Amino acid sequence: MIPVLDWSTYATDPEGFTAKLGQACRDTGFFLLKGHGVPDDLIAGVFAQADTFFSKPDAEKQPLSISKNPHNRGWARIGSESLDDTSGQIDSKEAFNVGLDLAEDDPRVLAGEPFRGVNVWPDQPGFRDTMLAYYNAVWRLGTDLHHAIATDLGLHADYFAEHFDAPLAILRILAYPEAKGTEGEIGAGAHTDYGSVTLLMTDGEAGLQVKPRGGDWTDVPHVPGAYVVNIGDCLMRWSNDIYVSTPHRVLPPKRRRRSIAFFLDPNPDSVIRALPGTGEAKYPPVTGADYLRSRLDATYTPDPVE
Repeated sequence: MIPVLDWSTYATDPEGFTAKLGQACRDTGFFLLKGHGVPDDLIAGVFAQADTFFSKPDAEKQPLSISKNPHNRGWARIGSESLDDTSGQIDSKEAFNVGLDLAEDDPRVLAGEPFRGVNVWPDQPGFRDTMLAYYNAVWRLGTDLHHAIATDLGLHADYFAEHFDAPLAILRILAYPEAKGTEGEIGAGAHTDYGSVTLLMTDGEAGLQVKPRGGDWTDVPHVPGAYVVNIGDCLMRWSNDIYVSTPHRVLPPKRRRRSIAFFLDPNPDSVIRALPGTGEAKYPPVTGADYLRSRLDATYTPDPVE
């Protein structure tokens, strides 16, 4: 149901890799990706930095709260998100978001462009350098994957390049506490992702499930070192529903669970409209920034009043 693709084969057999990718994107919108070239020690470094950060008291993390940041950066406390906006379930997880790293005097920051703010950082040695090194590595991987996506959709390989040269991509480290066994408890509620593609690295702890169209909830298998890659709503919209963005959730884990998500959204001014050759458009055009804002507004709950 969820195939394993080897990115290293793209260099020697691009047609074969692209065919497998295209099939996965049409069937479940999920695949596992090995041979990706992101160094193991860099991934381990991100997990180690995340563990250190999340072990800090909430009072120390609070000044970095995402609720105080209009640019989708910073710390999200446990209970601040509800990804399943139909059930009323509150997610049991905490997270920290890192975006495209811009200087305070960057013209886009000074102009107040959507989601064009500076990152916020904890006072933690090595945190910033490790996160940015990882961000850049997976950003490259995600944009390279779009070469195969473009080819599969009948476009020239570089079609998406201009849409991801300064993306609304977010690196998000996540920690799910051990399940308490309370009624209605959920790690992350059922949802689809917002962007083009998501590249997720997990620690192997079970909990991630996917619900294919017409199917039941199914565990996503763990392949050590492989990314879980899924299509987001933005790319489904872009492909005019040729690709599918599939609901998924995280059950409360038996043991503490950690993951590293990279959400590759397009540039804020990219206009998302039905790609050439995909037929009559099923959705009106929308910019990357406007679409992301509409989804984030439905996700977060405000911080409690102290």
